[in-house]
Amino acid sequence: MTFNPPIRKRRRAFTLVEVLAAMLFMAIVIPVAMQGLHVASLAGEVAQRKMVAARIANKVLNELKVTGQLQNSGQSGVVLENGLPFRWSVKNEMWTEDPLVQMTVATLIVSFSAQGKSYDVRLSTLQAPQTQL
Repeated sequence: MTFNPPIRKRRRAFTLVEVLAAMLFMAIVIPVAMQGLHVASLAGEVAQRKMVAARIANKVLNELKVTGQLQNSGQSGVVLENGLPFRWSVKNEMWTEDPLVQMTVATLIVSFSAQGKSYDVRLSTLQAPQTQL
């Protein structure tokens, strides 16, 4: 009769050094990933609000042009879109690119904020001086 000792199966597990290395790696990667998510969130929010601001600028500029009020500099107002305020103002300047042509540049500026920072969108058009009939 022969005696065979029981065969021990070797247990496999992570060593303390491997666990500490993984934790160190996670401690470095997680803050960087969170910062990346924050930047992406801000970029998405700003892009969406810039799109809305550009649409508002186009609408207000067209309304002022049709009603003949685009010549009046210093106009301003607020448009609420989805509960968010978009402030607009008009600025008129002489067009200096061609001194022979008496035209003005009307610039409509729409300002808004996203995550505590201020941004604006500018939309400009050339206009000839109004003639008296």
